Amino acid sequence: MRTTKLLATAGLLGASALTALLGAGTAFAGSGDSGSSGDDKAPTEAGTSFRTAQEVKQGQQATAGASTGDYLYWSFPADAGQRPTVKATVKLPDSAARPSGATWRIDVYDGLRRRQSCMYGTQSRATAPDATSVGLSCTLRTVRAWSEQWANDPLPGTYYVRLTASTLTPSDQGLPVSAEVEVTSKDVGGSSAVDGSLAAPLVPGSTTKEAAAASDEENGSSTGQALATDEPEDGWSSGWWSDRWVWTAAGGILAALAGIGGYALTRGTGRPPRVPPGM
Repeated sequence: MRTTKLLATAGLLGASALTALLGAGTAFAGSGDSGSSGDDKAPTEAGTSFRTAQEVKQGQQATAGASTGDYLYWSFPADAGQRPTVKATVKLPDSAARPSGATWRIDVYDGLRRRQSCMYGTQSRATAPDATSVGLSCTLRTVRAWSEQWANDPLPGTYYVRLTASTLTPSDQGLPVSAEVEVTSKDVGGSSAVDGSLAAPLVPGSTTKEAAAASDEENGSSTGQALATDEPEDGWSSGWWSDRWVWTAAGGILAALAGIGGYALTRGTGRPPRVPPGM
């Protein structure tokens, strides 16, 4: 009877602790989601280089009008544990002035301007003669909190999207098109967590932007747009939290319960009443 009560009490305590840990993990995971707030407006134009890339938050849909042959650039923040997906749609002009046989391409670069490979998605597509739009997508590898210097792993920081027509005939140059770009992320969680973190996210131009702001304040003028320094709404986590904490704690609780149960089942009932003391 006492063994049953002991096991029931231990089970209730373990279930309560596990529920609390799972709730805390959900709260932390929810606080790390990055998205756009209703007050932020998506950009309606694109940059023409890395330095002038338009900043777009995850979940926003950026639009831009351009001409065939232009290079369009946007930037977005991605944190550790996220798997970003970039989707782009190019709306072509009417059939009388539609590019013939043009191939559109989307590329994604990290904060060090290293081109990142796509896990899956249609990164490049040729336009059909009767097509009115072209859809492209690129799903990156999961952003890691830390990596070796020689590796090309995605790391927390700013990412750049470049959209352009890679093949055009001279007669297709300069035709009007419109583009839409949207970035979303899937929170992968502790399955991709690593034991390490960056000292700072890969956000190039932060020093340049601060220096430009100080110069503008001193001279009373504007030097134009600085390099992208956007970050998630809740800041950079650098991978300090993952659901590995929850499952590690849950494993420890289950191991403790197993130890208590094993001891209760194997310790016996004590000295038999028929055996005198001292035997």
